[in-house]
Amino acid sequence: MKIVINAGQNEITDDQLLRIKSVSEENQVVLSRGRKEQLENSMDAEVILGAFNREIFEKCNRLRWVQTFGAGVDSVLFDEFVSSEIVLTSAKGTVGTHLADHAWALLLGLLRGIGRSVREKTWSNALSIRSETWELGGRTLGIVGLGGTGFEVAKRANGFGMTSIAIEPEEIGTTDFVQEIWKPDRFYEFLERCDVVVICAPLTKATRGMFDKEAFRRMKPHSILINVTGGPIIQEQALLEALDQKLIGGVGLDVTPGEPLSSDSRLWDMSNVIITPHAAGGSPLRMDRTVDLFCENLRRFIAGIPLVAQINKQNGY
Repeated sequence: MKIVINAGQNEITDDQLLRIKSVSEENQVVLSRGRKEQLENSMDAEVILGAFNREIFEKCNRLRWVQTFGAGVDSVLFDEFVSSEIVLTSAKGTVGTHLADHAWALLLGLLRGIGRSVREKTWSNALSIRSETWELGGRTLGIVGLGGTGFEVAKRANGFGMTSIAIEPEEIGTTDFVQEIWKPDRFYEFLERCDVVVICAPLTKATRGMFDKEAFRRMKPHSILINVTGGPIIQEQALLEALDQKLIGGVGLDVTPGEPLSSDSRLWDMSNVIITPHAAGGSPLRMDRTVDLFCENLRRFIAGIPLVAQINKQNGY
C-alpha cells in the first residue's frame, strides 16, 4: 500500500517518519515536500496524510483514505470529495489542549485589561481597567461545540469556579466539567445565560454565520466572546456593530471571518478586542500527537476496523 505524506518543510521529523514506516514493512511510505512532488506522488496513493485539495484529488486514481494535519476540514470538503467513498479523518482530539490554553489566554487578557495595558502604554488607565474587570468565580461559561477543545476549555473553567454549559448537536454523555448540554435550538437562550462564550465548534454549513446581529442582541452587555476554531462562524459586520453599540464587553479572536484580517480592519484598534494571527494551533507536541493518531489509524485501516477521528463529510465534523 502506498502512503504519501504531503508535508511542508520541517513538518515531519525523521523519527516521526520512521514511526509511520514501522507500522508495516509492506507499506511504501513517500514524503512529498513541494506542490509538484505532492501531485506526482499522490497519483497512485491509497492513503494521504497532510496537504489535500481539489487539484490533488483530481490526480488520484487509487485513493481510499485521507488524514489531514489539522482538526478543521472545511477547506477540503468540495462536492466531488464529499460524494466520494474516500474516508476522511482529521487531527481532531489532538489539538484541544493548546487551543483551550489559547482561548483562556485571550479571555484573561481581555478580562484583566492586559490587552489595553499593552496597547495604551500608560499608567493612567489603572482605575479605568479596574472598573471594567470582573471575577470569573460563580459566573457561567458557555461552550459552542463540546468536542475535544470544548471539553478542555470546560476543564479549565472548573478551576476558576465557573459553571459550564454547552451547545452541542450530537448526543454526548454527562461530564464532570459541564453541568448542562443543550441542543442548538436553544442557542439564544444559551447566550442570554452566559457571561463568557467560547466558540469551539468546527466551521460547517450549520455554524457559518451563527453569531449574527440577533445573537449579539441576546448576549449580556459585559459578556466576552472568544473564537479559536472557525472565523466565519462570526459575522464581521454584526460583530463590529455589537462592539460599537456595547452589546458585548469584548472579543478575543485567533480566527477571523476573513484571513488574513485586513490591516485596515477596525477590529485591530478597538480597546476591547484582542487578535492573534491564527496561532492557537501552535504546540511542540502537536505533530507527535498527529503522527501517533495516524499510526493508530493506519493499523486499524490495515485490519479493516473503524478509524479514530473519522469525519462525517456530509456534516463537516
